[in-house]
Amino acid sequence: MVLHLGGDTVVSMKNIIAILDVKTAYLSRINKEFLTTAEEEGFIKRVSDDEPKTVIVAEINKMSVIYLSPISSTTLLKRSAFIEEIALDLKDTEGI
Repeated sequence: MVLHLGGDTVVSMKNIIAILDVKTAYLSRINKEFLTTAEEEGFIKRVSDDEPKTVIVAEINKMSVIYLSPISSTTLLKRSAFIEEIALDLKDTEGI
């Protein structure tokens, strides 16, 4: 299953490590250092030109990628739960 992060960006749910609110993420010194380093090393991808609300940490092809999404962390978490619910329903109906 994939999660739509905004714009034309989707990421496989199995690759997502964390979904963080931007304001909360930057409150922590360690998170700030992590995000600053990621930006310096080119690991950050902006999903759109809109103001980012969420930081999504993912591992794709054994590389860390940090997405900045204009969609709120609450909405993304709801979407991910909805996707998981659909997957579980499909497994139940298919007898998997």
